[in-house]
Amino acid sequence: MNERKKLAKIAASFLILIIGILSFSGCVGTQENTIEVSGANALQPMMEVWAEEYEKIHPDIKINVNGGGAGLGMTQALAGVVDIGMVSREIRDSEIDQGAFWVSVAKDTVVATMNVNNPVKNQIYSLGVTRAQLEDIFTKKYEDRTIKTWGQLVGEPTLSTNRIWVYTRNDACGAAEMWAQFLGTGYVQGNLTNAADDASRIEDGSLRLAISQDTKGIGYNNLNTCYNLVTKRPYDGILPVPIDLNENGILDENESFYNTSTELIDAINNNTYPSPPTRNLHLVTKDSFSGITKDFVEWILTEGQQYISPSGYVILSDDVLSQQKEYLETGQRPEIT
Repeated sequence: MNERKKLAKIAASFLILIIGILSFSGCVGTQENTIEVSGANALQPMMEVWAEEYEKIHPDIKINVNGGGAGLGMTQALAGVVDIGMVSREIRDSEIDQGAFWVSVAKDTVVATMNVNNPVKNQIYSLGVTRAQLEDIFTKKYEDRTIKTWGQLVGEPTLSTNRIWVYTRNDACGAAEMWAQFLGTGYVQGNLTNAADDASRIEDGSLRLAISQDTKGIGYNNLNTCYNLVTKRPYDGILPVPIDLNENGILDENESFYNTSTELIDAINNNTYPSPPTRNLHLVTKDSFSGITKDFVEWILTEGQQYISPSGYVILSDDVLSQQKEYLETGQRPEIT
C-alpha cells in the first residue's frame, strides 16, 4: 500500500511538472496557431476583413490585427514582434538591407479633402486645383505661401478671405509619403507636418473629422476613409478636392470622377488618376513568409481577392498579382538596382 502511495505521489508530481512547463511556455500550441499583424491604417480595414473570413474556414487559426502606422508595421515585422507588417508606401533600401521581404496585395490612393460647406466649393468643382497649387498649400509655411486664402485659390481674392487651414497626417505614415511624392517634393521626414504647421492629426479618421468640422480646412485621406463603403459617396461633412490634371484652368469632363468611389476607382484602373498618390499596399515580414502565415498570405492573393472591391480597395492587375504569387512561393524578389 505504501508502495502504491509512493508511486501515486511520483505520478502526481510528474503531472504537475508537465503542467508547469506548459504554463511557463505560454501554451505554445496556441501561439503556433496565432498570426500577429500590425501596421498601416490604410490597409487595416481590409486586413480585418481578410482575417475574419479566413478564421471562418480555419477556426483553429487566430489572427490579431492592429494598426499603428506603416512605420510601426515595418519596425515590428523586422524585429519579429509580428508575423506580418502592413505597409502603405514604397519599401526602402535600408529596410531591404535588414531583410524586409514583401508582397503587394491590393492598392488604394490618397485624396485631398475639404469641408462640404467650403466657401468656394462651386468654383473649385468648376476649375479644379492643380498639383502646383496643392504643393504651395501643403508644403510651405503660411507666410511663404502664394495661396493663403480660399479666394486666392480660385483666382478671386475678394470672394473669400478665409485663410486656408491645413490638416495633415503624421508624416511617418504611408499616406503622407505618397502625398508628398505626388506634390513633387520627394519625401523628407517633416516636409508636410512641420512645413504646414497649422494642425497635425495622427489617424486618418481623426483628420476626416477635423475637416468635416472646419469650413476653411483642407487635408488628405485614404480612399476608403474619404468614401462611405455602403453609399460609395463621400462621408458626411467632406468632399474630395478635384485635381486639374492637365492644368488647363478648368475641370474637364474626363477629370470629373469624384462623385462616387466607383468612379474614382475606374479612374485609378485606367491610369487617369495619378500614381503617386495611388499606391500598392504591402504585407511585409522578415526574410520570407513561412508556415501558417504563408498559407494565410497565399489565400489573400487567391480566394481573398474577392473581398477587395466590396471593401473599397482596388484590385491589382493580373500581371502584378501573378508576380506576387511567385515572390511568395519562392521567397525571393528580384534585386532592385
